[in-house]
Amino acid sequence: MTAANMGPAIILVEPQMGENIGAAARAMLNFGLTDLRLVAPRDGWPNERAVAMAASADSVIENTRVFSTTQEAIADLQHVYAATARPRDMIKHVATPKGAATELRSFFTANEECGILFGKESSGLSSDDVTLADTIITVPLNPDFTSINLAQAVLIVGYEWFLSADTTPEVVLRNEERPATKEELGHLFARIERELDATGYFENMMPRKPVILKNMRNMFQRFGLMESDIRAFQGIIKGISMKKRDRSNNTD
Repeated sequence: MTAANMGPAIILVEPQMGENIGAAARAMLNFGLTDLRLVAPRDGWPNERAVAMAASADSVIENTRVFSTTQEAIADLQHVYAATARPRDMIKHVATPKGAATELRSFFTANEECGILFGKESSGLSSDDVTLADTIITVPLNPDFTSINLAQAVLIVGYEWFLSADTTPEVVLRNEERPATKEELGHLFARIERELDATGYFENMMPRKPVILKNMRNMFQRFGLMESDIRAFQGIIKGISMKKRDRSNNTD
């Protein structure tokens, strides 16, 4: 794996439309893939339509290499995958994009050259091309509609490749607001208890008061409240506990 190519080579075999090549290049760069190889593109290379569709993925388009045959395109690779439906006439390892990404990542770590074959839009990879691969990548899809275009296939595989090393939290806060402190939560609990006492809430259940308060505290702890949540609850409690005449004065 060279320093410039930070992932497996993407090899488009006999692509038919420049737009699809450009869209594939764009998808590649989204996920840090830069080694694009074309095998006998129908409309030749370079292709203006591919450049336009690539949406500034210049580092991929400008370094695209063209080969006459699939064998030439994969000659320097040690591990080759074929993105295709599972063929029934040959025995091959079959992986999902996620499973393939995990394997590819281990090869990448060991500095072993890898590539993924994608077939032309009209008919996919030929059986001869699939024979050249070690493993087949099959995308799990709705069995009633399994049609995806070339760029979509590249995007799915590229996404799983990128995700295999991504450390972005799966769940993040919508903003930079901080979580509430335990002191703020304590003040909220104390105020709720005072207001409940003031309304006589516990008068007929005094033996159960400690259990009720404990359950209340556990409930609020599970909420994962933010600083603004505490302020909101304090405002709600203030509104509920206002005397009727105070509420009437505030609405005048």
